[in-house]
Amino acid sequence: MTSPAVPVVRVAPIPKQKRQTFVQWLKSNGWRHAIAWVAVAFAVTPVLWVVSAAFTTNPTISSGSLIPTDPTLDNFKRLLNNPDQPYANWYVNTMLLAIIVALFTVLIGAGAAYAFSRFRFKGRKVGLMFLLLVQMFPQFLALVAIYLIMAQVSDVFSGIGLDSLIGLGLVYLGGAMGINAWLIKGFFDTIPMEIDESAKVDGASHGQIFWGIILPLAAPVLAVVGLLSVIFTINEFVIASALLQSPQKLTLAVGLQQFIGEKYSENWGPFAAGALLAAIPVVLLFIFLQRFIVGGLTQGSVKG
Repeated sequence: MTSPAVPVVRVAPIPKQKRQTFVQWLKSNGWRHAIAWVAVAFAVTPVLWVVSAAFTTNPTISSGSLIPTDPTLDNFKRLLNNPDQPYANWYVNTMLLAIIVALFTVLIGAGAAYAFSRFRFKGRKVGLMFLLLVQMFPQFLALVAIYLIMAQVSDVFSGIGLDSLIGLGLVYLGGAMGINAWLIKGFFDTIPMEIDESAKVDGASHGQIFWGIILPLAAPVLAVVGLLSVIFTINEFVIASALLQSPQKLTLAVGLQQFIGEKYSENWGPFAAGALLAAIPVVLLFIFLQRFIVGGLTQGSVKG
């Protein structure tokens, strides 16, 4: 027996794509690369200058360079061995304050957001709009009022008044509640209500639902809120400079300003070294929480 003939299928050759010329590539995608590189250079240049100044002896604004010519650790020694300017105390004060403020900001903001997202009560919309309205005015506009309030509180409770880190933390908490509650509420609104109803059928209370179900699901936005709170606390200068007075109780932003506070100051080296050390915890926190940042910001921006 002869096997049947197998038909030959001819496949048309795939046409070769013409290589783009440089002008065509520049019109299609090249301009995006150019803008990206300009943005990277704009963001990285100040960081490189600070790093270079930290390892340069007596740098100035005019004579500073992006690459240190003769690297040295003298600026770090001057920074850490100066008894009149206790950098170690400022560092500990700032980090403890940032951690505590971030923790309470997340807890209080999540509690307020859960109430606005899951409960329906009289004055709910008015409360949400009031929180949003308060955030339209920068906190330092109320600096005089905050100072007077803290001065009067010092007469009754000296531990939470002027020149107190606890009092400064309370001021930070009051100013950060509005926008954080809105951000967390937007994320809570994306969590289906059916999860709450199923938990209630199983006998779970609101507290059990909040702590055991909602908070674990909202980890991305909570990480973002905590990160933003830490960055704000470390960088804030105006309110801290008005409320803190003792050299041992200053924060990094207020303490480091003393190095460059005088006209034509020549202490840019220790200042840059202190700023570089202060940036290390923030960078590590960014690296640790980077997988939460994009999801938390985008989903938390959903309108509820």
